[in-house]
Amino acid sequence: MAEVRRKIGLSVGADLCWPVCYEEVLDRLDLSVRHGGDAIRFDVERVTIEPFYLRQPVRYDVVIDRLTHWYGTSREWIKKAVVMNGLYVFNNPWSIQSNEKHTSYCAMMRLGMPVPTTWMVPPKAYEPQPDLEITLERYAQMFDLRELGDKVGYPMYIKPYDGGGWAGVSRIDDADDLQRLYDESGTYLMHLQQAVDPHDMFIRCVGLGPQMRVVRYDPGAPLHDRYTSDDGGIPDDQRQHLIDTTLTINSFFGWDFNSCEALRQDGQWFPIDFANPCPDSQVTSLHYHFPWLIGANLRWSLFCAATNRPMRPNLDWQPYFTIADTDAPYEEKLQGYAAIARERLQVDEFEEFCGEHLGHLDQVLWDFFATDTAREAVRMKVTALYPEHEVDEFTEMFWDRIQTWRKDATP
Repeated sequence: MAEVRRKIGLSVGADLCWPVCYEEVLDRLDLSVRHGGDAIRFDVERVTIEPFYLRQPVRYDVVIDRLTHWYGTSREWIKKAVVMNGLYVFNNPWSIQSNEKHTSYCAMMRLGMPVPTTWMVPPKAYEPQPDLEITLERYAQMFDLRELGDKVGYPMYIKPYDGGGWAGVSRIDDADDLQRLYDESGTYLMHLQQAVDPHDMFIRCVGLGPQMRVVRYDPGAPLHDRYTSDDGGIPDDQRQHLIDTTLTINSFFGWDFNSCEALRQDGQWFPIDFANPCPDSQVTSLHYHFPWLIGANLRWSLFCAATNRPMRPNLDWQPYFTIADTDAPYEEKLQGYAAIARERLQVDEFEEFCGEHLGHLDQVLWDFFATDTAREAVRMKVTALYPEHEVDEFTEMFWDRIQTWRKDATP
């Protein structure tokens, strides 16, 4: 039996707390995984940004990426590494680059998901471009914004078609609001989406590989309180519906790590925002759920590295469309989509791997999140975000919530 080493790269920018915790817990696991006739050990390293030769070998087997969605150099290096070197990366970089919220709405509507009524409107203003004026003069149709508002229905939300951290999102209650906010939107390309109002529950379901975390979410709270510490006590069948929805979205777009927001009205769940392939990963937003993230990241990355999980560079949507085009009820279709997702995410193999090799991970996580090292990782992130006079207060708050997690998750 040969001993081989697999290397996991962390492609990060301002992220501070989770990489430290990931590295420390991996070191404490001290793994030697027997797979395919080899004894596999693991190394982890931060990925640096530097000039690269397009035929240059890649020293990583898996990369957890937090830069592709906004930093061009890292995005192009990762795309090169997938094409030239077979690198496995969270998430598919072409999918992140091309499939924004607009595309995700269209695709999931095609599958029958009850996405609220959504319209796209041309920008209010334009940056000067060659041929722009003649194009608009010839083809841009005048439209009645108030008439369009009646078609969408009030209340509604105006939001950028490609989204991003709640920027530019506003609620609209009447035609006057609509006119004012559209006039203020400038050159942004915007959606108008009917609100799910009233609703009695807002859930964010975070998926990392086959692992799902269902959390009650409060978008009106300060950032550090938006993720609550519970799931709202939703029934098991509704929980499974949300999990299957998130599995479907993530596998459809090739996203290992993504979150889905959904609102419940009269017992029905309406997905409203689900193109989030770089979700919150900081203790300052996740707090109670932060240890889950570290464990989920470790399980999926170690499985992918140990088994040489192949990267799927191309997205094959036809199996989903084949189900969508049947006359089956939507819930039956959703179960079919989720079955495709579980096959693509190798759920059975993943669970077998975790049971055989990572049975002690929960204990290691539980022990680690009582250490000074873990507490210092929390403080380091708080210090980076909060004014000096609030550092002690918020460090203590987040640390207390992690200790509550330890009480609830005692092995």
